[in-house]
Amino acid sequence: MIKTTEGYDVQEIRNQFPILSRELKGKPLVYFDNAATSQKPQVVIDALVHYYSYYNANIHRGIHTLAEEATAAYEATRITVQQFINAASHQEIIFTRGTTESINLVAYAWGRANVNTGDEIIISTLEHHSNIVPWQMLAQEKGAILKVVPINENGEFLFEAFEQMLSERTKLVSIVHASNALGVINPVEEIIKAAHKVGALVLVDGAQSSVHLDIDVQALDCDFYAFSAHKLYGPTGVGILYGKKQILEDMPPFMGGGEMIKEVSFEHTSYNELPYKFEAGTPNIADTVAFKTALDFITNIGKSTIRAHEDELLRYATSQLSQIPGLRIMGDVQNKVSVVSFVIDNIHPQDIGILLDNQGIAVRTGSHCTMPLMQCLNVVGTTRASFAAYNTKAEIDLLVIGLHKVIKLLQ
Repeated sequence: MIKTTEGYDVQEIRNQFPILSRELKGKPLVYFDNAATSQKPQVVIDALVHYYSYYNANIHRGIHTLAEEATAAYEATRITVQQFINAASHQEIIFTRGTTESINLVAYAWGRANVNTGDEIIISTLEHHSNIVPWQMLAQEKGAILKVVPINENGEFLFEAFEQMLSERTKLVSIVHASNALGVINPVEEIIKAAHKVGALVLVDGAQSSVHLDIDVQALDCDFYAFSAHKLYGPTGVGILYGKKQILEDMPPFMGGGEMIKEVSFEHTSYNELPYKFEAGTPNIADTVAFKTALDFITNIGKSTIRAHEDELLRYATSQLSQIPGLRIMGDVQNKVSVVSFVIDNIHPQDIGILLDNQGIAVRTGSHCTMPLMQCLNVVGTTRASFAAYNTKAEIDLLVIGLHKVIKLLQ
């Protein structure tokens, strides 16, 4: 019997994920790479198949039955996303290809219209490359200044240093909600309040937090919020950009083409209303439709219920891994999502990942697209185990056994 949070039937949840019955190299699959992408329940897979089998059509412009059905299903996902993050309007929900594209959309459309020479953009040491590089590109193009908030030795955001950086020159603060590399949760509520006091806008990278934490964009009062479907048990290739309606209305389009227009002539083009102004061309219809099923899957279980299970796994993993000689957990703090990132003395993370894979255990190794953070922590990279609704303590035990085998072999 699998022991887990009281009242939480993890085996029943596991049974809904066909990939979890797979064996790798003669071993049961232990999937601990959820921070990179989560696995998909059968209902999401079925939703994809159902779309292509019964109502595959382009959306919004057709008047035939298939087009109307596809459009209704696509827009139903938008409403579900609006409810999931408590946006004020469905017009504030823009579909993109992922968190990366959502951030780039803001950098390109809002940034190029509003950031000028001498203006300042603030990010943090914890950022993923997708929340660093677009702002570097914008700063270089516009002659703006990119500032970076430092962290302490545990990977925690130094709020006082951030406050000292803020000024009337600050145009935007773009900050990760929860670190993909360490799991550390940033104090985004306080960050947003402080930034707004100097007139700056705030973008929150919710790629890691959206699946774990309750998100209420109105309560947060963030100006933009970005996340990806594939980390919420949904398909790849679908992202969300939330933006406050007035800000989005004032922004120029990101791309030109079909759907984002009202009228086109060779002399002039007028743009469509929100959200379609930012959704040029044929979108990723099938995966967007299936994303609603993924969000319904989370809601039906209950995000707080899943979070309690993940927190229990995090505590257990932290306790068990801390007993391994030579192992050091990076970002070992109380306020974090279900990610354990660690190093082992004199063993390269890549070697750990390869040898664990030989035992059927999937973890992520390397810099996790956070090279500046790794440099700050003075490590070449880490091994990262990240947990989801379907993981168990028994799997963590297998990880611990696997690491002991790695150490015995390499030390």
